[in-house]
Amino acid sequence: MQTEIANFNFYNPTRILFGKNQIEAMDAYIPQNAKVLITYGGGSAKRFGTIDRVVEALGNRKWDTFSGIEANPHFETLMQAVEKVKEENFDFIIAVGGGSVIDGTKFIAAASVFPGDPIDIFGQGIGAGKPIEEALPFGTVLTLPATSSEMNSGAVITFEELKAKVSFSSEKTFPKFSVLEPEITYTLPDRQLRNGLTDTFIHLLEDYLTYPVDARLQDAWSEASLREIIKLAPELNADNYDYSVRANYMWICTNGLNNILRPGVPTDWATHELGHEITAFNNTDHARTLTPVMLATMKVRKEEKYEKLIQYAENVWGITEANDEEKITLAIDKTAEFFQSIEMPTTLEEIGVKEADIDYLVTQLEKHDDTALGENNQQTLDISRKIYETALN
Repeated sequence: MQTEIANFNFYNPTRILFGKNQIEAMDAYIPQNAKVLITYGGGSAKRFGTIDRVVEALGNRKWDTFSGIEANPHFETLMQAVEKVKEENFDFIIAVGGGSVIDGTKFIAAASVFPGDPIDIFGQGIGAGKPIEEALPFGTVLTLPATSSEMNSGAVITFEELKAKVSFSSEKTFPKFSVLEPEITYTLPDRQLRNGLTDTFIHLLEDYLTYPVDARLQDAWSEASLREIIKLAPELNADNYDYSVRANYMWICTNGLNNILRPGVPTDWATHELGHEITAFNNTDHARTLTPVMLATMKVRKEEKYEKLIQYAENVWGITEANDEEKITLAIDKTAEFFQSIEMPTTLEEIGVKEADIDYLVTQLEKHDDTALGENNQQTLDISRKIYETALN
């Protein structure tokens, strides 16, 4: 087991344009002769004027749009965009949306110049898992903070027919820039705000709740971020247009998975793998799959995470007047109460998963090579099954 900070090579080239009226500022970071494809999801980006502002910022550059990228971006839809890029010779992309649109755009950027079949970008039993050698340059305009996709190189793509969500990552798929305007979040409904905050909370736990390696700064950053999410949650609602609340929400979400908190520390990410199978199974919102699974993981894998659970109890929840077992129990209870306070599920039954469905979910994990998960690759299929079972009710 790793007992000290591991060697690491940290790289993040994405420029952040943060604050008011920053869409206009992206003009300086797009070549003047670029032919730009604007990608987005549903109609909200157009309805609220964000697409019009992007077009205005492009000035005299040639541009077109590709819409309809799903909340869990489908490979088949994205391949339509790839064909458009190739046929019409686009050489720059701007993603306007949340993590799904940005994830999908990362694939479009890579697949448009990928030699051979783009399905081979993926591994996990889907394709050959070949490396991405190049990608078209792209920027993003973030409309839904949650995934940090605007400042990292990873993406998760859905294969609808295969009932699979599969990830990829490459140094070639960092955004060149990302626009973060907190006021854009004023249009978001409560459900999306809560999903975004929850996704970030779980991202932080995936990198933090493992075992200690004396990574003092990484731990302190993670703990501060978790505390601020808890503090921010009651103020973050669709009727509160406080700029400071939205600015802090947006920046915390971006920092949750831009990888600044994880260099040299062990990471887990099994909760996400188990959650992905649920979304592929019944199309539950990604964030809403994570909360029941994380709570069950704390219980089932308590011994492996024992020291960090105590640290989490003390430094995030302020639980100090108890013995170690009590601290862990109270911390898990406090986490469940927090999820409930922002109307997130704490059991799988709440999101339509029944005991009879667990065999299928475990079979899918095996099919996608997720048989040795967790910070030590010791979360077997049997342990994953136990986590699903514990999360049921």
